[in-house]
Amino acid sequence: MRAQGNTILITGGGSGIGRGLAEALHREGNQVVIAGRRQSVLEETAKANPGMRFLTLDIEDPEAIREFAARVTVEFPALNVLINNAGIMRMENLLAQPDDLGDAEAMVSTNLLGPIRLTAALMPLLRRQEHATIMNVSSGLAFVPLALTPVYSATKAALHSYTCSLRYQLKDTAVEVLEIIPPYVQTDLMGGAEDPRAMPLMDYIAETMELLKTEPTPAEICVKNVHGLRFAESSGRFAAVFQGLNDAFSGS
Repeated sequence: MRAQGNTILITGGGSGIGRGLAEALHREGNQVVIAGRRQSVLEETAKANPGMRFLTLDIEDPEAIREFAARVTVEFPALNVLINNAGIMRMENLLAQPDDLGDAEAMVSTNLLGPIRLTAALMPLLRRQEHATIMNVSSGLAFVPLALTPVYSATKAALHSYTCSLRYQLKDTAVEVLEIIPPYVQTDLMGGAEDPRAMPLMDYIAETMELLKTEPTPAEICVKNVHGLRFAESSGRFAAVFQGLNDAFSGS
């Protein structure tokens, strides 16, 4: 991926990892467009970073995604990088679930269907560019699930699988496909902003940016803190890592 001169769209770009990436990429000299549901958060982020643009988007709404993609195509015809970052994470007790599975369905719509729909809607625009990149933000929990967040973990595992297939199908095109695999990072997701067990956000962004600038850019952007989860299966340590992770969070 080129470090500069891109037009980049980041969903969920008003807070957390999305905002961190948006600000870092903006400082590198890219035109950055952030998108999300909360206009006030987007406005605050854009105001703090002169030249950054924002658009509102309900990533759960298929029709809203189609309308959004049409608007982006008109307003940002040079768009060549899509970062599917928007996501929600909620705890679930599978032994006492309500009849209404709204939380589970919202996570599937936001974390999995949202990136799939937005990627499909923007594919014609991305295919027109000389060089383009699609980055999907999954999670270390795609590889070792956190039992407290079963559907969240499952959506990230599915997004990883989708990303692998997308990369293969686009291998003979000018569109590269990357996967960003964060560890537990200090953000407001699940109230982890002050959790000392989590990686500081600025440290995470700095290490991620260094990996994105590597040539050739690795297909999977894995900071060192996530290696234990990402490679648990291949190292033969899945059972031990799964047990340790879930024991550590069983009282959370």
